[in-house]
Amino acid sequence: MKVYLDNSATSWPKPPAVVAAISDYLTNYGASPGRSGHEFSIKAAREVFETRELISDFFNLQNSEQVVFSANATHALNIAIKGILKKGDHVIITHMEHNSVRRPLSFLQTSESIELSIIDCDLQGNINIEQLKSSFKPNTKLVISIHGSNASGTIMPIGAIGEICKSKGVLFLVDAAQTAGFVPIDMQQQNIDILAFTGHKKLYGPPGIGGLCINTKAKIETLIHGGTGSKSEIDSHPEFYPDCLEAGTINTVGVVGLKSGIQYVLGKGIESIQTDLTRLTNLFIDGVKNIEGLTIYGPKQGELRLPLVSLNIENITSSQIATLLDKNYGIMVRAGLHCSPLAHKSIGSFPQGTVRFSFGCFTTDNHVKQAITALKEIAANEKLRDKN
Repeated sequence: MKVYLDNSATSWPKPPAVVAAISDYLTNYGASPGRSGHEFSIKAAREVFETRELISDFFNLQNSEQVVFSANATHALNIAIKGILKKGDHVIITHMEHNSVRRPLSFLQTSESIELSIIDCDLQGNINIEQLKSSFKPNTKLVISIHGSNASGTIMPIGAIGEICKSKGVLFLVDAAQTAGFVPIDMQQQNIDILAFTGHKKLYGPPGIGGLCINTKAKIETLIHGGTGSKSEIDSHPEFYPDCLEAGTINTVGVVGLKSGIQYVLGKGIESIQTDLTRLTNLFIDGVKNIEGLTIYGPKQGELRLPLVSLNIENITSSQIATLLDKNYGIMVRAGLHCSPLAHKSIGSFPQGTVRFSFGCFTTDNHVKQAITALKEIAANEKLRDKN
């Protein structure tokens, strides 16, 4: 039996209702929303509108017109980062950030001479709040924080960070790629100005759909110009949301799938999902923590973490472990740096990275137990090879 434990990359399988919703769109009314006035186009536009409303309620964003769809969280983060920061601006990030934040900023450091401060994190991935407070400058324009680390599983205190940003009058951008659908997010209460999310992880939608929720009057410059279905008579791109940040036909089939995925999460309840997946995560940790030569990274046992565990086994590379799990046991995980080299430098797993086991709503106790057994056998066999 194949065991899929790579849900932090993409959740799988998808809920049957998500598959049905996608099939229904493609089979029965697959037209472009906002481009025509016929029945199918109107129905597609209604689905898009209802999904914006659903997302707005889900994250407590007060204006659903400021839900902007994108291809994924990386695309959304690029829109926000490149649309906000200008020459000479200062931005603050944490050491746990994904390359979807670090690489756009590296580009802007070269092209626009922006200033960058990176806040230290400890071995568990926790941010140094006091260092954050002392890092603001007169030209600080933006603070960016990942909400949950895809490398360590650490969940950042975005409410506390948001309160600091509010007191400083600085915009706060949150990368919720790993947390949306697992940790409740309230943009008003947590003082989040901009939220980037993706649909294919813990919202159980298909790949290729994500977005921004914009809770600020600050202008985000258009990244891509083109057709929107609105103001077609003018040469310039529309300046109102969501059209100003959505060029070209949106991924309607992805939006439809995302809507169904969010409804699935709401039906189960985020608190219930968090409880179930935390139990599975703890079951896994309890089963592997005493394996000789095995190191677990991230939050200490008993602390809330994402439903993922990064680990290494002494004298065997992360890629070798992942290959053995796949080929010999049918267990699918991810090995390496997970596009987050800064995070691995903080938690002490750079440059080798880690083997990451990540759980989802369709993971069972038996799946976890199979992974525990496999790791015990791999570790034991490695010790035998050392002796030989």
